[in-house]
Amino acid sequence: MNSPTPAPTESNPTSPAHDPPAARSVTWLRWFKRHLWISLLVLVVPLVIRVVAGDFDSAWATITTVILSGVVLVALLSKWTRNQPATRYWILPVTGAILVALALMSFRIDTFSGSLWPTFRLSWRPPHDESLGAPPVTGRLVDLAKSTPNDFPQFLGPQRANSVDHVRLDPDWKTNPPLRLWKRPIGAGWGGFVAVNGCAVTMEQRGPSELVTCYDIKTGEPHWSHVERTRHQSLMGGIGPRSTPTIDRGQVFTLGATGILCCLNGATGKPIWRFDLLDHYGISPSDETDAVPWGRAASPLVTESLVVIPAGGSAGQRVSLVALNRTDGQVAWEGGNRQVSYASPSLVTLAGAPQILIVNENTISAHDPRSGNRLWSHPWTGNSNSNASVSQALAVTDSMVLLSKGYGVGSELLQLDVDADQQFHVRSLWSSSRVLKTKFTNACLFEGHVYALSDGVLECVDISSGRRQWKRGRFGHGQLLRVESHLLVQAESGEIVLVQATPEGFRKLGSIAALHGQTWNNLCLYGRYLLARNAREATCFSLTTRPDSTPN
Repeated sequence: MNSPTPAPTESNPTSPAHDPPAARSVTWLRWFKRHLWISLLVLVVPLVIRVVAGDFDSAWATITTVILSGVVLVALLSKWTRNQPATRYWILPVTGAILVALALMSFRIDTFSGSLWPTFRLSWRPPHDESLGAPPVTGRLVDLAKSTPNDFPQFLGPQRANSVDHVRLDPDWKTNPPLRLWKRPIGAGWGGFVAVNGCAVTMEQRGPSELVTCYDIKTGEPHWSHVERTRHQSLMGGIGPRSTPTIDRGQVFTLGATGILCCLNGATGKPIWRFDLLDHYGISPSDETDAVPWGRAASPLVTESLVVIPAGGSAGQRVSLVALNRTDGQVAWEGGNRQVSYASPSLVTLAGAPQILIVNENTISAHDPRSGNRLWSHPWTGNSNSNASVSQALAVTDSMVLLSKGYGVGSELLQLDVDADQQFHVRSLWSSSRVLKTKFTNACLFEGHVYALSDGVLECVDISSGRRQWKRGRFGHGQLLRVESHLLVQAESGEIVLVQATPEGFRKLGSIAALHGQTWNNLCLYGRYLLARNAREATCFSLTTRPDSTPN
């Protein structure tokens, strides 16, 4: 007869409580092998969701991956500690605390990608912009009052439609590759270039100074620079100005990240007038940070005699748009009562009437360019300190407006009608949470189809039905610009890709390694000269154009 197994005692060293180290290792390996599939499944699920289900928001995929990975790690470590003798329990927490302390002392988060993956820098190295001095300007007078057929004078191009139709690109980049003319360091910021008469203007942050700088397109030399002693910085949004300047009749208009609107002499960069938006409306820094944590991003809209920007403000005192006289900076009119988003106003003609479109925090509204009176509005979900609206409202016909945004919201097509009393009425033709999720970017229209980076993937959608034609190519949260029948796609990684604009399918024609590092800035095309930048460097390429293109 077999004797019963003795209970664990101090005198019984072979009891389970006193397994030798080798036995404990075997037990641990058996447990790990038995439960390995659970760990792998938990880690793989969010990745599968991100790859297979392209409609899943990439930022939430990142958050899900990090949380589930943490849960698995804690579970595995918990099992490991239970198999250790009491005298060794302290090893893991102490070692972990030391490693965490070393990491915190050695690294700082530099910025986050559009999908919320962080990038790091060594803690003893300052941010890139703080290592730059003032740009060595030539001081040469430039003529921004002279216009040319190639001008790209404002955000998203001549009509703010994210399109250039007068340039015909040679699509054979293998035979005629783009030629890099120059590449140089630049201050931080997410705004793009604008270009007039051979000069390109942009905003940048260099240490404590927010600059507006005018560069020579062909050489990259800075001709003049205007300085404002202000600095915007946020962990999620990075450093520097977000807005793209506007050039109009020899003057440069800029809106800084902290709400300073400037009118500059385009020849010298000297200020003509200055308007402090926050000071004018009594917006405290804390209220501004709570409402617009990622900084003012709108590009000034210049009409015949006015400069129009979103205003916002504290609760109960909000102004959707404010217009200033371009000659002296005095307020001409105010319109609406909504908080700002990160989109810019645009001047369009809808239902036969000129109107200024603006995407607000949680609505879209249209305003009379002469008085600022609101003509119509429509709900558009959003909150400027969380699921913010960044994308422009795009007029796709003379009576239809397309809305799009990320954060899982998607897009909606609006129809605008006017009755016998000249009252406007808005109705939704279609809406979809699956297409055109333009988180940081803008859509463009070509021959009845809309093209956009939808949560980082290039997508083609039929404008009449809202149905996706194709979706392919992972470019991250970059930008794109339509050039006649082609798309210049600026990937978040800095690569620029040439794609055919066709509903027949994704057709990549070529690519260039334009920039290094995270790139959220919009492209600028001045004739055959392609200007690109990010928060660290700027570059210019000469592209080959077809003979029927506008002369350069």
